[in-house]
Amino acid sequence: MGMSLKHQTLTRRFFCKNASLASVALASSSESFSKESAHPPALLLGFDNFSIRALGWKAERLIRYADEQKVDALLFSDLDVYESHDEAYLREVGQEAREKKLLLQAGTGGICPTAAKFNDKHGTAEEHLRLLVRVAKAVGSKVARCYLGSSRDRMDEKGIQHHVDSTVSTLKKVRREALDAGVRIAVENHAGDLHSRELVELIERAGPEFVGATLDTGNATWTLEDPLETFRNLAPYTVSSGIRDSMVWPSENGSRVQWTAMGDGCVDLKTLFAEWAQRCPDAPVQLETISGFSKEFAYLQSKFWPPYAGIQAKDFSRFISLSRKGRALKPFSPPPGVDRKKAQQDYQVDELERSLAFCRKELGLGRKQA
Repeated sequence: MGMSLKHQTLTRRFFCKNASLASVALASSSESFSKESAHPPALLLGFDNFSIRALGWKAERLIRYADEQKVDALLFSDLDVYESHDEAYLREVGQEAREKKLLLQAGTGGICPTAAKFNDKHGTAEEHLRLLVRVAKAVGSKVARCYLGSSRDRMDEKGIQHHVDSTVSTLKKVRREALDAGVRIAVENHAGDLHSRELVELIERAGPEFVGATLDTGNATWTLEDPLETFRNLAPYTVSSGIRDSMVWPSENGSRVQWTAMGDGCVDLKTLFAEWAQRCPDAPVQLETISGFSKEFAYLQSKFWPPYAGIQAKDFSRFISLSRKGRALKPFSPPPGVDRKKAQQDYQVDELERSLAFCRKELGLGRKQA
């Protein structure tokens, strides 16, 4: 017996409606699958010229070397790397980097006028920072890396907060120039000066619209931090970096730290870069391999703590956990009969190139084929 016309119409409508919904669902599912299965581009891999400082190379030679190493990014972390600060010359440097498909970032040293090691070679702190912004704009860098000082600035009687105040004041004076140039000033956690939480405070006070962070994973250990936690604190602000591994191990008075080539330490690098790819994928991973010596942090002695009184127990506990994973390393010393300068040059090149190879093979970093 045949269906009624009404029933046929309803069935047809039901079929068309559900077929349409199924098509939308399938398309949505396919799009979702495509998005999930598509691999995002690898993180940019490069290095800081300080990694091979013993060579004394200037900008042009460093760009050629970066091209030979097939890296994606290069940080010039000092202003002496240039033959001059003439505008036309700087533009040529930037053009050479672009021709090699290199992301170039500009940098300098300390810009805190009250810091123990502040150098007035480039004028006042404000003049120094203005010069850096001008150089960054000329070479085509969207970033201007700098720092406050060193661990000595935690130790003086005025305390680190006094130097944070001075740095914030300097940064604010250059705000308009940085914004007009399209350059973000990236303050580094440097040589034990700032805990990552203190750097976040500095950035927020100065103005995150023109100030960001240069993440240094090695320096994190000098403020009793696990570099993974330092990354988590600084990730929202990170636009530049100076990256190396670290070995931390228990010592008689606390712990010792020795910075190492990538893969030679005890930092959880795989987790760090998995999170990096999610939280700040546009920030280049720029290796700053400094190694061959250790430093003790004698936190079992009461006199150690006044400069570190603001460090939170949960942060320190993670540093202790990291220390328990480590083992003692020997310092670098030149082979017998080898010129010390030549040995240092060879050592620095080997540390950097081993680290680049490790990052590519073990961590999947870098977009160019080596």
